[in-house]
Amino acid sequence: MLLTSKHINNEIDEPKEIVLDAKNIGVSFHSGYRTDDYKSHMINFFKKKKEAKDSKVVWPLRSINIAGYKGEILGIIGSNGSGKTTLCKLISGILHPDEGKLDVDGKVSALFSLGMGFKKELTGRENVYLNGMMLGIEKKKISEYIDDIHDFAELGAFMDRPMKYYSSGMKARLGFSVAAHLEPEILILDEALNTGDMAFGRKAAAKMKDLVSKAKMVILVTHSLRYARKNCDRLIWLDKGVVREVGKPKDVIKSYKATIPERKPKKRKKLELKKTNTEIKNSIVVKAENVSVSYRMKKEVHWALKNVSFEIKEGEVVGIIGHNGAGKSTLCKMLTKILAPESGMLEVNGDTTALLGYGTGFNSQLTGEDNIYLNGMLLGLPKKRVEQDYDKIVDFSDLGSSIRKPVKSYSSGMRARLGFSIAATLQPDIFIIDEALSTGDAEFKQKASEKIQEMMENAKAVIIVSHSMRFVEQVCTRAIWMEKGQVRGDGDAEEIVKQYREDVNAQRERAKKE
Repeated sequence: MLLTSKHINNEIDEPKEIVLDAKNIGVSFHSGYRTDDYKSHMINFFKKKKEAKDSKVVWPLRSINIAGYKGEILGIIGSNGSGKTTLCKLISGILHPDEGKLDVDGKVSALFSLGMGFKKELTGRENVYLNGMMLGIEKKKISEYIDDIHDFAELGAFMDRPMKYYSSGMKARLGFSVAAHLEPEILILDEALNTGDMAFGRKAAAKMKDLVSKAKMVILVTHSLRYARKNCDRLIWLDKGVVREVGKPKDVIKSYKATIPERKPKKRKKLELKKTNTEIKNSIVVKAENVSVSYRMKKEVHWALKNVSFEIKEGEVVGIIGHNGAGKSTLCKMLTKILAPESGMLEVNGDTTALLGYGTGFNSQLTGEDNIYLNGMLLGLPKKRVEQDYDKIVDFSDLGSSIRKPVKSYSSGMRARLGFSIAATLQPDIFIIDEALSTGDAEFKQKASEKIQEMMENAKAVIIVSHSMRFVEQVCTRAIWMEKGQVRGDGDAEEIVKQYREDVNAQRERAKKE
């Protein structure tokens, strides 16, 4: 199909080939009625919950008019629950519109969130073949690209290790590498790069631009406005199921930011963004001395952590940064006693609550409401305590009526909201957040940063694993830079982030010369 771009969006004059054409499309469901799987029906039966007598039609998307052009990277932004994932499912054919007309000219490959479709007991290599064949690609074709996928993902020996040992960032690397290398005509990335590190984000951006020069188009859903502005040709802003604006990234982002309300500072005492030594106490909350964790692969010993030493004092907000596979998630699992160090000494003084990735511990068949109680009990809290904080958790998550829907219907951003809200409201001594805010929208990240600072009145320490250097600079009093299982840098958050950025840029320049 060849039409003038101006015919659709009024921002480009020259004719371009339309690959995606949506005219007044909408998708609906009936509240009070769910076409769930058998497991969900059984859970609902045994819970004996009263369903609403009168169901009504709800439209998560309606009156959507958009076009996508050959050779472009089209970004989709918007708050959690705005309909971004639903739109991607329509384009990929997982859902069908209840009204309107949708034309997609090309074969669609979609990567919904990190590692979706991966089987944790299989190795990375086995999952490449599994995912490729699920996309309808012949095994012979996958074998031609397997080495390129391995090299691009930069997983090293982990390629032949079960994926249950991968961090979320490593899953993101492999998922993107599979989707991008198997010659898609239209590639959809729905929040799939949010846990990627800085260097891989740049590498993925270059790969996307290479893709659109050979294929038809890339559709990118992201909460990183900076990433969207730098790498997308146009943006679509979705808000509560409708298109608010379509246009140049800088213009759409400006409009979107204008709708994010400024939060009034609370009068209560809290950790200031300009960090001061007076907020840090002398008592040691976490102490690690020469801690090491290893695993065997093909009779060889690999070190996830080796001779790691550090101390965390009461009152500190510590950011853990580094490339995917640097040992950050392993460190968090050790602090929460999921893993035990093979050598060295580790002391943790206080009750620890960990949010290891968004939605960890959620039962997808249960509602958000039920998962609040489930997670509370998993943290060892009595039901009465959870009941006391229930309204605070729901209010902070901003999920509204979605709290009564099964978690399997949530976007990754919605899971991030609920997971953080549960863990933060229950006020642990030591709060560990491992890449759990990577899918949060701008407004929620702002709320979360203020909540973390507020928590410091009662908590002993907060430990945050994040690929968002701005978030670490803003919220953390200190940063620990991990690389290849060892501590590369430890000190003031802004200084360590500066060193990390310089190292990433230096690696990038070396790669260009090679």
